[in-house]
Amino acid sequence: MSRFSKTTHHAVYRWWSRMVAMTGKELRQLSRDYLLVGAVLFLFTLDVMMAGGVKMDLNMATMMVHDADHSQASRELIYRFQPPYFKFGGEILNQKEGIELLDQGKALVVLDIPPRFQHDLIQGKPTSVQLQVDTGNTVLGTLAASYGGQIIGRYGFDIALQRMNITDAGLASVPMLADSHRVWYNPNQKDAWFMPISELLTIITVLAMMLPAAAAVREKERGTIEQLLVSPLTPTQIMLPKVVAMTLVILLGTALSLGLILRGVFDVPMKGSIPLFFAVTALYTFAMSGLGLFISTVSRNLAQATMLIIMVMMPIILLSGAWTPPEAMPPGIRQAMYLSPLYYYIEMAYGILLKGAGLKLLWDSLLGLTLIGSAVFGFGVWRFRRQFS
Repeated sequence: MSRFSKTTHHAVYRWWSRMVAMTGKELRQLSRDYLLVGAVLFLFTLDVMMAGGVKMDLNMATMMVHDADHSQASRELIYRFQPPYFKFGGEILNQKEGIELLDQGKALVVLDIPPRFQHDLIQGKPTSVQLQVDTGNTVLGTLAASYGGQIIGRYGFDIALQRMNITDAGLASVPMLADSHRVWYNPNQKDAWFMPISELLTIITVLAMMLPAAAAVREKERGTIEQLLVSPLTPTQIMLPKVVAMTLVILLGTALSLGLILRGVFDVPMKGSIPLFFAVTALYTFAMSGLGLFISTVSRNLAQATMLIIMVMMPIILLSGAWTPPEAMPPGIRQAMYLSPLYYYIEMAYGILLKGAGLKLLWDSLLGLTLIGSAVFGFGVWRFRRQFS
């Protein structure tokens, strides 16, 4: 082996030994911060579990009824509003009382049945009922209006069949469109399959910025940054171990959340490649850590870093589609969505975990994350190294 080769080999060995030593030092420092370790464990376990308990379905919505007819037909219509979607909250005397209950939030739906309702049905005359819905909560209000409209529409359809003396056997010979649909990937439409994954991706986003920023800012608060400056370490050897160590912590927490909470508690299917998911998570964590490094350079203490992370985090989440579907966004915001690294990460995470998609389908999202992540990480590294010059 030549002298040059020996020198190069020694330099590479020394570089990697310093990286390993500094990474171990970052992990030991984190393990001594019991409050931060407790927060990380809470976020990856109990917080994800609580998110899985959130249901966006309509469940036992209180329905008040103003029945001005008190007939068999009106009772049959009221009876069709059954649990688990609706529960009968009682009868009111007039429409004004129903509006007051909606205003006070004591009822979600008020069904108003007019007088002579049954008489008009028997005579074949047009008649109508009024369904008033509190849409203060847009999701629940929209579901209540949709389900209520379907129930009333089905009731009117059954009455029409009775008037035409069409039985179930005769109905089979009547030309009509049948709604026969298939739900893919989440056949039972369980929120417990969607909400925990969404919460996990949000937690990874927050910690990918918070942990490297906290590690760097704590060096300033404790005064150890000056000791690092006079050491033979390069800025890269100071910065990179923080990112690597916190990435390992996040990957460990992700594995804990996937196995213990998503799979163990909510039985979320893992249809795709788990190694591919962890590889994508590592790439995303590196990308977001660039923002954490940048924030650490402009923050004097951990409180300032936390506030800046919240300020940066909110646009990233709002533009990702995690809370609002991209199709519901205004055109300008929808275009800005492609600047959020979390948008690409969400596309790949759901594609891998729930759909079993591979790189053949997710290459465009992986390319977008790689390009934006490289720019973000490169900017953070440049800003972090600049403070040492």
